[in-house]
Amino acid sequence: MSSKHDEKFASIPAIQDGFREACYITSRQTATTVFLAYHLGKPILVEGPAGVGKTELAKTIATYLDLPLIRLQCYEGLDESKALYEWKYGKQLLYTQLLRDKLDHLVNKEDSFSQSIDKLHQYDDIFFSWHFLEPRPLLKALQQKDGTVLLIDEVDKSDDEFEAFLLEVLSDYQVSIPEIGTIHSVTKPFVVLTSNNTRELSEALKRRCLHLYIPFPDPALERDIIHIRVPDISKSLTLQLVTFIQEVRKLDIKKVPSISETIDWARVLLILHADNLHPDLVRETLHIFIKFEEDIRIVEEQLHHLTTQAVRASGG
Repeated sequence: MSSKHDEKFASIPAIQDGFREACYITSRQTATTVFLAYHLGKPILVEGPAGVGKTELAKTIATYLDLPLIRLQCYEGLDESKALYEWKYGKQLLYTQLLRDKLDHLVNKEDSFSQSIDKLHQYDDIFFSWHFLEPRPLLKALQQKDGTVLLIDEVDKSDDEFEAFLLEVLSDYQVSIPEIGTIHSVTKPFVVLTSNNTRELSEALKRRCLHLYIPFPDPALERDIIHIRVPDISKSLTLQLVTFIQEVRKLDIKKVPSISETIDWARVLLILHADNLHPDLVRETLHIFIKFEEDIRIVEEQLHHLTTQAVRASGG
């Protein structure tokens, strides 16, 4: 990264304060990992449950550094042509038509067949040059003169072959294009990879990264997050809904509520002008943070107890 960002990474508290201004509440551990990644020039591999802020972390780093965010969304079957570059076949076809129209000017009637072929071969490389190259996220990130934040999102959804391809990018910040050669980064991007742990990543990939695991937050941190993201909600209601969500996460359900869903519920309660939680209100809004019907039934069985416990926690 450029040295112009050194001041923003002067200390770990400076990162925490800067992230808070960008409405992202981070733990000391997360801020430390970001601090070290910047100074070591290494990517961060962020793992943890869905919805704990892994993708949001990359977005916040981009905001904090005032850099563009380039995102590569991974999926099964992703290959180099979608992640690195593609040839502009339509443009190549158009230029082929132009070349055909110019044949009479390029080839003399007196030329032998071999001479004509040699003249046409002079134009072969034109069709596989930068003029016809369409950069995809990885190549775009390496070409950014002032740097960028490269987010490789849900890398665990990609195939082993693509993961192996990433090793060159993450080791040397370079890529190889057969028709053009090796392309080195202009300015090293700040790289963040995220994983939901749907499959085990290779040791080779992990060695190239600093590892960060983001768990669900403790109650105090989650209340702080709600306060920043939904500032108009009362402290009493924030305490109640966070207490409720924390207890729901202890239940044996298929998908526990994420932080993003907690924030959504807080916004819904604000829209509904709620002052306190009560069973009917919670039942009507369960679908905001519970996504499976069987999970809703499990929570409903505990609804009265969970709601009473949450209200008592706020002194209500």
